Amino acid sequence: MDTMGKKKPRPRRSFTREFKAEIVELCQRGDRSVGQVAKDFDLTETAVRQWVTQTELDAGTRTDRLTSDERDEPARLRRENRRLSEDVEILKRATAFSAKEIR
Repeated sequence: MDTMGKKKPRPRRSFTREFKAEIVELCQRGDRSVGQVAKDFDLTETAVRQWVTQTELDAGTRTDRLTSDERDEPARLRRENRRLSEDVEILKRATAFSAKEIR
């Protein structure tokens, strides 16, 4: 099998919010391009562009996509809905139990 010319996939890395914020700040200063910042810190240009875009969305300077809070909201609402449904089930059982006790 010929593997020449094919790159190995890069292992997935995670970065702190603080690190991302520093990288975005470097990009927004304007002294270096996004590509140059990515190269200097051994990051993918796509990831850095996504961080810059998300920061702009969260700051309200860009409105064409969802903010981080808006992206997190459906999961938060599903958790809350599940908890409230469990509460309703408990109350139904308690009401049925009380009704039997009264008879």
